[in-house]
Amino acid sequence: MKYKVKFQPIDLLLLLMTVIWGSNFTVVKIATRHMPELPFNSLRLLVAAAAFLAAIAARERWPRLTPAEWRRILVLAVVGHVVYQLCFVGAVARTTVANSALIFAFTPVVVALLTSLLGHERIPPARLLGAAISLGGIYLVVGASLDNPAATMLGNALAVGAMLCWAVYTVGARPLLVTHSALTVTGYSMAVGSLLYVPIAWDGLRGLRWTAVPAGAWAALVLSALLALFVAYMIWYTAVQTIGSTRTSMYSNITPLAAMAVAAIWLGEPITVRKLAGAAAVVVGLAVSKLERRPHDSQETLPPAET
Repeated sequence: MKYKVKFQPIDLLLLLMTVIWGSNFTVVKIATRHMPELPFNSLRLLVAAAAFLAAIAARERWPRLTPAEWRRILVLAVVGHVVYQLCFVGAVARTTVANSALIFAFTPVVVALLTSLLGHERIPPARLLGAAISLGGIYLVVGASLDNPAATMLGNALAVGAMLCWAVYTVGARPLLVTHSALTVTGYSMAVGSLLYVPIAWDGLRGLRWTAVPAGAWAALVLSALLALFVAYMIWYTAVQTIGSTRTSMYSNITPLAAMAVAAIWLGEPITVRKLAGAAAVVVGLAVSKLERRPHDSQETLPPAET
């Protein structure tokens, strides 16, 4: 058997998504210095939900869902927009970007295990090998910078919780994506999740000194909502719908590299030889994960892989 590396246009969008999400770690960390995390996140979710609902109204004219589908949307909203966001913003505020990035790098492994257990996808050995190589590269990038675990234990635990929620959210949305667009599934779940999140943040919203928040923090909130939540979520679920959960989640391995690059540009953090070696390993791992077998000229055929 021969192998080829298969890239599609969606891969370019996924690379853009990793840049957005890599930058978002720094954006959220800076913004929450000027605004408490719960009010910040509730407003960010509301802005993103409004963008999704406007897009659904303009493009899809409010698709109808069955009661069973609405129940799944509710579960996705709780897991992927309430619990996930509580854990994510709490982690970013309480631990380093490096710690969060390293923990989120395990998302492809968890997604692969869940999809395999549920029978959604068969996981070829090349994808597992690619995940292992990329994880090794991520450790080279951020492993050496992990600080005292005792000092950031809560933040690290929240990052683990967020990573698990995101994996469950990704896999759990797949049945809906068979019959509905990524815009509908993400937009409806985001809207429901936002409404559930606001009561949790209500005390913080009432006590927020709105005029004391600098303009830069408000700009960060809007950019994070429109890019990290609206645009990036649409790319993510369009990719899940197009190439499957496992291949999409592999791009989570690039997000820590984007985060390091943004930190180097905005915060002046040095890029060391170790980080460059890690970046190379991540790229190699991603390429290996995208290897697909093709038959020799003898016309040998293989059963199609589920994606």
